[in-house]
Amino acid sequence: MSPTFPPLREELRGIEPYGAPQLSLDEAPVQLNVNENPYGPSPEAAADIARAVGEAAVTLNRYPDREFTELREALAAYLDSDGGSGITPDMVWAANGSNEVMLQLLQAFGGPGRVALSFAPTYSMYPEYARDTLTEWHAGHRAEDFSLDLDAARALVLDRQPSVVLLPSPNNPTGTALPPEAITMLCEAAASYEPGGIVVVDEAYGEFRRAGTPSALELLGTHRNLVVTRTMSKAFALAGARLGYLAADPAICDAIRVVRLPYHLSAVTQATALAALRHAPELLGKVDDLRAERDATVGWLREQRFEVADSDANFVLFGRFADRHAVWQGLVDRGVLIRETGPDGWLRVSIGTTDEMEAFRKALLETMESQQVISETTADVTKDPV
Repeated sequence: MSPTFPPLREELRGIEPYGAPQLSLDEAPVQLNVNENPYGPSPEAAADIARAVGEAAVTLNRYPDREFTELREALAAYLDSDGGSGITPDMVWAANGSNEVMLQLLQAFGGPGRVALSFAPTYSMYPEYARDTLTEWHAGHRAEDFSLDLDAARALVLDRQPSVVLLPSPNNPTGTALPPEAITMLCEAAASYEPGGIVVVDEAYGEFRRAGTPSALELLGTHRNLVVTRTMSKAFALAGARLGYLAADPAICDAIRVVRLPYHLSAVTQATALAALRHAPELLGKVDDLRAERDATVGWLREQRFEVADSDANFVLFGRFADRHAVWQGLVDRGVLIRETGPDGWLRVSIGTTDEMEAFRKALLETMESQQVISETTADVTKDPV
């Protein structure tokens, strides 16, 4: 047997697979590390999903609708109610989570000799999509407050001429949203060279944006090379169902059809997503509560004199720590799991229920006091929570 078995691609050897730390509920009863919605589907929604899946089950001897026509119609209607205008079913594409949507975009528009570009800190899976599709990866940088320097960003796009620009907004891991002028500028820059590039605005957390923060969906009619992606994992509390989708020019959706696998959305997935969309107002009913909890968490952390990124998502990035891993471990030791991600010295906490956030605040203060780990910007972080 060859000592190099299995014959893995050389550039993949030694690479650890992507994944957030997973601990049991016994080890960490409060799990605030993967940006899930802490409120599951209501009994009514769950019952409708079960009924729809039951109906699909008796037809599983047949392939599903390859074009998932009914689902695209329902998703288009939903997007029109949440920032879109005039979105039609032929502008919608869906796949097994926004991860698969992104991979399909890189399969269609990336590849050897092409460049994918983003601005760090950014979603850690983007370079993996590029790697898996043999697309060159390049990352520019954000400003200290995690905003984009528009002139520098435009210059980088014109210099590297990417075929795909990936822009999470709200950004993961920082939670910061892009202003419309940034998206417009990058769309125009990416359209100015041959053969041009597409600009993908990843709105996985779009439903959590603060009042007055617009969706990039508003710009679809202006920029033909704009793609806006969404997911049902977060606001819809449907992470276990794996349904992501995008809105774009119909020509972009047609291009994705070339690379999609046959019948990639199962009948069960389609039935689940359709049932969830029928209960959209109900499933999204906790979004306002999570926004309020997020804003309260931002305010509390700042009162403790932590540095905190503005957030339009369902998570908060905060710091800065001389040894963030020690703080992370201190929280785990107290039954609270958050995420050690983002720039060095920062931690990210997902927004949970009121009780979960109270447990987080208590654990954080105890950790800071017991370990005497002082934030670089903190004079006193040991006062009682407010």
